[in-house]
Amino acid sequence: MTSEHKIQNDIRIALSRHQCTVFRVNVGSVKTPDGRFFSAGVPSGHADLYGFRWSDRQIFYIEVKTPTGRPRKDQIAFHERMTELGVIHGIARSPEDAIKIVDEGLVGYGFKQ
Repeated sequence: MTSEHKIQNDIRIALSRHQCTVFRVNVGSVKTPDGRFFSAGVPSGHADLYGFRWSDRQIFYIEVKTPTGRPRKDQIAFHERMTELGVIHGIARSPEDAIKIVDEGLVGYGFKQ
């Protein structure tokens, strides 16, 4: 099975070639010198990729999953908020899914309603 990381990289390349600008979201935890941990990056549940179409500068969010991957509760909460706002977003399990989401301006593609 193809890893989520490979699918994500393939999606980034495909969307970049499809006249989109795409950003990968980086997150992680950092330990401070006094031993505390803090999370760096976007809030929990934020999509893996985001960007915009060059044609109309429309923003989109892409959650990357393997063919059998399932969204976590925090990812579903992010999806629900994006749906309320009418923002283009969805789960992509392949570059073709991502292009479909972006080209068709889909809201919530791949999430079970």
